[in-house]
Amino acid sequence: MRSSHSSTAVFAAFDDANLLAYGGLAPAVRLAERCGLPGLVREKVHLADAGNGAGAAPDAKTMSLVAAMLSGADSIDDTDVLRHGALARAFTGMRAPSTLGSFLRAFTWGHVRQLESAARAFTRNLAGHCNLLPGADQVVYLDIDSKVKQVYGAGKQGAEHGYTKVRGLHFQIVTASTPLAAPVIVASRLRKGSAGSAKGAAHLIAEAIRAVRAMGATGLIVARADSAFFSHKVVAACRRAGARFSLALAQRKKVRGAIAAIPEDAWTPIKYPKAIWDAAEQRWVSDAEVAEVEYTAFTGKAKKYRTTARLLVRRVKRLNDAHVPSGQGELFAAWRFHAVFTDSPFPLVEAERCHRAHAIIEQVFADLEDSALAHLPSGKFTANAAWLTLATLAHNLTRALGTLASAFHAKARPGTIRRQLVAVPTRLATQARTLTFHLSARWPWQDAFEALWTATGCRLRT
Repeated sequence: MRSSHSSTAVFAAFDDANLLAYGGLAPAVRLAERCGLPGLVREKVHLADAGNGAGAAPDAKTMSLVAAMLSGADSIDDTDVLRHGALARAFTGMRAPSTLGSFLRAFTWGHVRQLESAARAFTRNLAGHCNLLPGADQVVYLDIDSKVKQVYGAGKQGAEHGYTKVRGLHFQIVTASTPLAAPVIVASRLRKGSAGSAKGAAHLIAEAIRAVRAMGATGLIVARADSAFFSHKVVAACRRAGARFSLALAQRKKVRGAIAAIPEDAWTPIKYPKAIWDAAEQRWVSDAEVAEVEYTAFTGKAKKYRTTARLLVRRVKRLNDAHVPSGQGELFAAWRFHAVFTDSPFPLVEAERCHRAHAIIEQVFADLEDSALAHLPSGKFTANAAWLTLATLAHNLTRALGTLASAFHAKARPGTIRRQLVAVPTRLATQARTLTFHLSARWPWQDAFEALWTATGCRLRT
């Protein structure tokens, strides 16, 4: 590619009041309205005591924040992206960044919980409208994890140094996915930076299980987490709610003893990176093997918390003796071991493979940080907690847009959906009291955009 004219023959002028940079906001806002987001916010979020009118019109302010996040805004100032070109003709009720900042700073912790309730109800409506979790009648995987988001500035409430040694705020999310569906966020919580990874995890998992049941999930629910979340509280929360668990374990003395007792003929090779299928013997030739043994956890707790379930173990051959922990026996010098405590009903190989798929939540963290959660923009803790809730809501709405557009976009990254279906250059034309969105000719994703446009009740001009 090269310039078609010399620089002296090319000019720029910001003088067209009919252009939109984000034509895909039209079906997005329509979908949010169809699934009741403005009404849910009006019903549940009440900032009656907020000064200077900060609590007025929470529905319009929430919709403005979500629309800005769909357009890529990752700070309060970035919400000014909504005030360009013909957006004021295409939409009403948009608010200025200063107004939206005052709105967020008016939140207390109770108001954040109200907003979380509205977000859960909205996600439930999205699931019913868009089939957001296909396959939920068979199995739903709930993945929980936490991340420290680094922040800057001395005025950030709750910002402290945690286990990552960086100063930040610590948030948890729980995602729901199926073998057919990309993950959506069903619960989230912001904590101070020094909070432990698992603090409040049992309560958040219970909340997430209720949320996916409300979304129509009738199949098996399996909660997955890494070893930071291995606790009797998490296991008890899963069992009370009728869900199964799959939790990684740290390699403590009792676990190492259980692993060492596994007989050598109990190990099964699995498909793993660089594994080779032996057609003659009908098995995988691999440097990774799995086995299982019965295991009772939490024996140091009260009897009611002691849990007997399956201990799944994956072992992988060590390639570097320098990383062998001191004091380990010959078995642990030759292999690296990864243990999972689970009561899932799946066969050994499938159960171990399913647990490894817990890594999908790392992609959700990356997607959030690639959009609205690139920053926690306020100095006030509860404002950042509300921002986190709105970011998860925008993530789920983006997922719903992809589901309505095409099979490819249903599993595409939210950044891809924004680039191909939201950031669509548009010229707005008015004729006989109707608006026509004139989109780019030969847009590569025209078919997907048209499917999304019509699925949200908008019409095409032919």
